[in-house]
Amino acid sequence: MIEIQHLQKRFGDVTAVNGVSFTAPDAAITGLLGANGAGKTTTLGMITGLLAPDSGTVSIGGTASNGRDRRSVIGALLDHQGLYPRLTASENIAYFGELQGLSGPALGRRVTELVSTLGLDELADRRVEGFSRGERLKVALGRALVHAPKHLVLDEPTNGLDVASVHNLRGLLRRLREQGGCVVFSSHVLDQVAALCDNVVIMARGRLVARGSVEALCTEAGAATLEDAFMALTSGEA
Repeated sequence: MIEIQHLQKRFGDVTAVNGVSFTAPDAAITGLLGANGAGKTTTLGMITGLLAPDSGTVSIGGTASNGRDRRSVIGALLDHQGLYPRLTASENIAYFGELQGLSGPALGRRVTELVSTLGLDELADRRVEGFSRGERLKVALGRALVHAPKHLVLDEPTNGLDVASVHNLRGLLRRLREQGGCVVFSSHVLDQVAALCDNVVIMARGRLVARGSVEALCTEAGAATLEDAFMALTSGEA
């Protein structure tokens, strides 16, 4: 379970996140929706410990922790940069696995599994330098997933992926949910959120404006679809 309470973050005169609170339960997928600049990425950065909140708390698994403690129990994809260009796709994933304490045959099996799941078979032994955006994103996903974290935080995880890779990622997220995992991801693709998410958190201008299941949000907004509900619930925040 990931629980955040009253998170606040300012960058100079701009309030990026303003008093946001929500809980992402175990055995569930929680979607974070909002327009550009709504505060989604900043919120995810504070959850993972990459950004320090000005105020508020983050609790992982019922325990408040600092950023360094969270990195062993969270898999995070906030950016597909930070890969080592002279290492191959497999070597990049394996290196981050070693940083998480994996080694030997167990690490090798995990890398092989992720290469197959993410459709990296033909790229596994090629250096990352020169990869396309979508190819780099697949490697970054492997890096986030290598230690089989119970808590997974993903910022726009399907942006740049091909159809087959999106399909594989959906299956992976569903399996993690079935195994009791806690998944939080942001997306602009409302159909994906509607198809995958048990809970949805809608943000606008740094604030939380609505949360609940897709059905509950549609009922609250008097809308037939999540897209219509999103537009209705955020109409006063533009």
